[in-house]
Amino acid sequence: EGRETRLRVVLRVRPLTCAETRRGDQQVVHSLGDGAVQVSAARHDATFGFSAVFDAGASQEAVFEGSGMRQLVELAIDGFSCTVFAFGQTGSGKTYTLMGPLAQSDTQPASPALLGLMQRSFTCLLEQSRSRGSDLALSASYLEIYNEQIRDLLSPGPPCALPLRWSKTRGFYVENQLSVEFDSLEAIVSLLLQGSQRRRTSAHALNRHSSRSHALLTVHIRSRAVSAHPAPGAGWGAQGSAPGKQGTLCFVDLAGSERVKETGSSGELSVEANSINRSLLALGHCISLLAKSRGKRTHIPYRDSKLTRLLARSLGGSGITLMVACISPSSRCLSETLSTLHYASRARRVTTRP
Repeated sequence: EGRETRLRVVLRVRPLTCAETRRGDQQVVHSLGDGAVQVSAARHDATFGFSAVFDAGASQEAVFEGSGMRQLVELAIDGFSCTVFAFGQTGSGKTYTLMGPLAQSDTQPASPALLGLMQRSFTCLLEQSRSRGSDLALSASYLEIYNEQIRDLLSPGPPCALPLRWSKTRGFYVENQLSVEFDSLEAIVSLLLQGSQRRRTSAHALNRHSSRSHALLTVHIRSRAVSAHPAPGAGWGAQGSAPGKQGTLCFVDLAGSERVKETGSSGELSVEANSINRSLLALGHCISLLAKSRGKRTHIPYRDSKLTRLLARSLGGSGITLMVACISPSSRCLSETLSTLHYASRARRVTTRP
């Protein structure tokens, strides 16, 4: 607590798709072990290091255990503000890593082996709360940022834009956002699937289910330590004089960076792509400045986009953050893959004070 802590950055390399294999794309990304990955292609030969690298054969469980996600859940229960976000090119496997297969619903659940970081974290959170025997109150909120508008994915009715405010005590926050209490795995997974189905997606040349918005699901964890031996005559409210803890566990599924030339986007899709790329550029700019030593930092422009405003605490404040960089190994995606790897490498130098 209070010590400088580096952002933990892990890399996931998805398999070549059937379309890429049929087209004859070459695999240009190779895992070297010990958190190192090499990009080998014409005029490009570079090595990058991360906290962990998960190649095409890595299971969803291996990513959960090897990324440090379990520890992040435990820290959130202990009262820390914890964030995990997946970023990378469109179609690189971000949503699959966080959620698992897209074709899942309350009536058609995914195979347990294919569940992503979110469902596995929910299971871990509920198991931890039961084993600790502490009084935990759990609730969740879910929003998307679409064309620089913040929309609630859990509130009934058509999504409407919500205002983003700032206060000295809370920092940036979304006004009138719905928060729903839950106490079981079924309830929180139902909220996740309900919100995800309302999220804006479209098909283009690189991805049949391209996310057109950034989505943030936040689990709020409130706890109170209860002493084993309350004072004689004291009521329940006096059982534990220890202060309550309030932690958060936020999952951020960033829309993928994309080149309009590659995706074939036009009209509304092109407008969405430009909005996505502008907010990702603002995020990259903030990360580049945060990666400098504290003495050399200039003003961090969090206000350049609503995404960076909402992630300000996670990136440069008092939170603990895990970044999952997702890339394609295909030679056709080389430019975007290198961009993601450089982006992730800069992020490794960012520090916060939890």
